[in-house]
Amino acid sequence: MKIEIFLFTLIVVIGFGAFTIRLDGAKKDTQHSTKELEFNNTTFTEVDTQRLQAKAYGTHGVRDDGVLTIENVRYQTDSIKSLLANHGTYKGAIIYLEGDVVMDDSNGYHYETQQAEYNQESEVLDITAPFVVKGDKKIFKGDTLQYNTKTQEVFSTVVDAILYTQDK
Repeated sequence: MKIEIFLFTLIVVIGFGAFTIRLDGAKKDTQHSTKELEFNNTTFTEVDTQRLQAKAYGTHGVRDDGVLTIENVRYQTDSIKSLLANHGTYKGAIIYLEGDVVMDDSNGYHYETQQAEYNQESEVLDITAPFVVKGDKKIFKGDTLQYNTKTQEVFSTVVDAILYTQDK
C-alpha cells in the first residue's frame, strides 16, 4: 500500500510540474488588465453646485490605469462653443488632442490644427503644431498658439496674418 501512495504522490507532483514549469525557460504571462471602463457613444457632463462646467462626447473610450482615451471627442464649455478632435487623452486636468483639432470659441473665431492640449483648470488651450485661425474676415497662421479662454488672451509664435481694420 505504501508504494501506491508513493506512485500517486509522484504522479500528482509530475502533473503539477508539467502545468507550471516551462522547459523553454519562458515565463508565463502574468500581466493583469488595468482597464477600468469602456464605453461607446457616451456624453460626460461636469457640474458643480452652481452650473454646468463642461460636456464631453466620444464615440468610443477606455479608461485604463487612470488615463481616459476617447475617439472622436467633442468638448464644450461656456467659452468654448465646440472643441473637436479625432483622438483625446485625459490625464488629470489636461486633455491631449490629436488629429483634425478644431475649436470654435464664443467670439466667433475658428481654430484648426493637428495637435493641442487643453487644461481644464486654467482654461488654456495650447496649440503645439502649425495652426490657422479664422474669424471676422481675419486669418492668422503660425507655429504655436496659447489661448486663455477665460481672459480671451492669445499668445503666438511665427505669426502670418491678414487683418482687416475699420477706416477712421
